[in-house]
Amino acid sequence: MAMLDALIDGLGPAVSTDPADLEAARTDRSGWTTPERPLAVVRARSTADVQAVLRLATAHRTPVVPRGSGTGLAGGAVASEGSVVLDLSGMDRVLAVDVDDETAVVEPGVITDALAEHLRPLGLWWPPDPASRAISSVGGNIATNAGGLLCAKYGVTRQSVLALAVVLADGGLVRLGGATVKDVTGYDLTGLMIGSEGTLGVVVEATLRLRRLDPHPPVTLAATFDSVVQAAAAAAAITATGLRPAALEIMDAASCAAVDALVAAGEGPEGDLPSLAGRGAFLLVRTDGAGAEAEAATAVRLIEAEGGNVSRAPDERAGEALLALRRSAHAAFARLGEVLIEDVAVPRSALPQMFAAIEGIAARHGLPIPTIAHAGDGNLHPNVVIPASMPHAPGEIPEAVWAVGDEVFRAALALGGALTGEHGVGVLKRRWLADAVGEDVLALSRRVKAAFDPLGVLNPGKAI
Repeated sequence: MAMLDALIDGLGPAVSTDPADLEAARTDRSGWTTPERPLAVVRARSTADVQAVLRLATAHRTPVVPRGSGTGLAGGAVASEGSVVLDLSGMDRVLAVDVDDETAVVEPGVITDALAEHLRPLGLWWPPDPASRAISSVGGNIATNAGGLLCAKYGVTRQSVLALAVVLADGGLVRLGGATVKDVTGYDLTGLMIGSEGTLGVVVEATLRLRRLDPHPPVTLAATFDSVVQAAAAAAAITATGLRPAALEIMDAASCAAVDALVAAGEGPEGDLPSLAGRGAFLLVRTDGAGAEAEAATAVRLIEAEGGNVSRAPDERAGEALLALRRSAHAAFARLGEVLIEDVAVPRSALPQMFAAIEGIAARHGLPIPTIAHAGDGNLHPNVVIPASMPHAPGEIPEAVWAVGDEVFRAALALGGALTGEHGVGVLKRRWLADAVGEDVLALSRRVKAAFDPLGVLNPGKAI
């Protein structure tokens, strides 16, 4: 095959056709496996490698699927038929850190937690905080505009990226944005690229906006409720006062039970952790900065007004253990069997209605849907557990489960919400995209795509 021969001639050992590599590129952390098969995997080590792949792809009209650490949850970086999967995980260097200007320049394969470890001795940190931070890459965070536990106060990835170096579909390299905090010169192409899921260009370098580590100790609160609707009402009351906690997280009763079982089995985080068995819901609140104590006092009053039983972590170590408890939710769900990890967002005031809607959907379909939420910004993650008795092929999501997803998505949209808050559209949510954004916006998005990628070689079939 001409394209494969050209890749091998130009990139040699970076090119793999090993069946195990090709198979791994067909799936991601969603558990879904595409029936389509790639031509090859190329492990890029430099910007020049990326440019070479895209020049060849343009010449041979071959699709290219950019991929980082493969931790996506919407099929956004899985192989398409006959594609070259461009693996960027080897481009994992922190190129520069400017302590005075609070910026870092990194390659896309840098793991989020590894970046945090690099910055901590310098008194700096990068705010995006996805639950997958131990395994997700900065490039993947940029591709999906990822959020996480801290984004209600500190923003999603877009707010923490100043500039990008991007290889376009024809192999050309452009630099977007700059090192300044403010820049309104021309269109915001940097912001457009963030969240585009590899459909407009391939990010090969990012200038990140950092923050100073706060000298004030945070305050972490743990509250339990009889019902998740009560917990959601408390969270909505907290944000309605104007408070912006660093973290405001909810786990419903099914999530509490799963996490408690994980801890009891010795597979969860360590520390003096509360037992969540039999709890109707768990609400975690973290306040930080100079006003942490006053904000925590207000949060306690609002939680108790909604019937919550609240306690305070005695020190920072105990507070970190509570955050780790919340972050362990997906590992806890994995012990229940196959799980479709979903992602919707609603206005914060609508959180109680959305939790109630999910409970009703679970009851109607007879399927467990343990749900967690970044309550500070109205982003919920309903997790549909696929029963072992439900027939389906490996790597396939049964239509009965998608019927549940359909009801969840439409409930969120009916409340003025969004189809996805941080996971992206990928492949798995494309069938609902027109309902979410409208045919006119979808058509405009496709015109933007065509301007960047007229031949359609970049991640075809994804995002739009």
